[in-house]
Amino acid sequence: MRIAFIGGGNMAGALLGGLLQKGYAATDLSVVEIDASARERLSARFGVAAVPAAGAETAASAVILLAVKPQQLRAVAQGLRPILSKQLVISIAAGIRTQDLSRWLGGYAQIVRVMSNTPALVLAGVSALFAMPSVGAEARTCAQGILAAVGSTLWVEREELLDAVTAISGSGPAYVFYFIEALEQAATELGLPAADARRLSLETFLGAARLAGDSADAPAVLRARVTSKGGTTERALASMEGNHVKSRIVEAVRSAAERSRELGDELGKD
Repeated sequence: MRIAFIGGGNMAGALLGGLLQKGYAATDLSVVEIDASARERLSARFGVAAVPAAGAETAASAVILLAVKPQQLRAVAQGLRPILSKQLVISIAAGIRTQDLSRWLGGYAQIVRVMSNTPALVLAGVSALFAMPSVGAEARTCAQGILAAVGSTLWVEREELLDAVTAISGSGPAYVFYFIEALEQAATELGLPAADARRLSLETFLGAARLAGDSADAPAVLRARVTSKGGTTERALASMEGNHVKSRIVEAVRSAAERSRELGDELGKD
């Protein structure tokens, strides 16, 4: 199966690397990238064809994966109209709704929209997919297989849920980094060397996430097991609760989801 990428940025690079590791042949993968130096890097790193504009290679592909910036997608989509026939179009451009992309593609409806996240760069991402109603089971399986090359996948049956996905997993890595920053700061203020503060913070997150992932118990249960009555953890959690940290996090995520909806409105305007 031939896959043509439109755009050769970080996410495209992650997907190319993941697909090659999954056994895809480099000869079945191509990239349209306007930047000459980026084309050279992609060809050297992955051994794929990298060209400056969509042409016969793109038209002959079974899948066209749109990996350009959201602000560029309208112009890119309009340029693809003449070569579309029965290809599956996958968009990983954040915020662009399928109805708007379909309109820019001249009414084309074989579209799957994806919201992934930056851990895909280390093949540990999570991607949520939404398919337009006309996309069949085989095409859905194809799209899911491509995104599974960089992590886990899940489907949403209502496109508006991608705003929630964006707020949780799309923006979520930044929340994690923010908390790691706070732990590091606290560690250094308590006298630990910076290198030790970083290592303790990172490995605590990695270990706790792995424990939660491997356990059938809810996070609240795992938290309770760490919290001895009258102990240090209880004191820290009481401070967080007193400062409404959990409710503030929920409020922040709701704000992110609201902004995702706003961006969909703004980016989809003609």
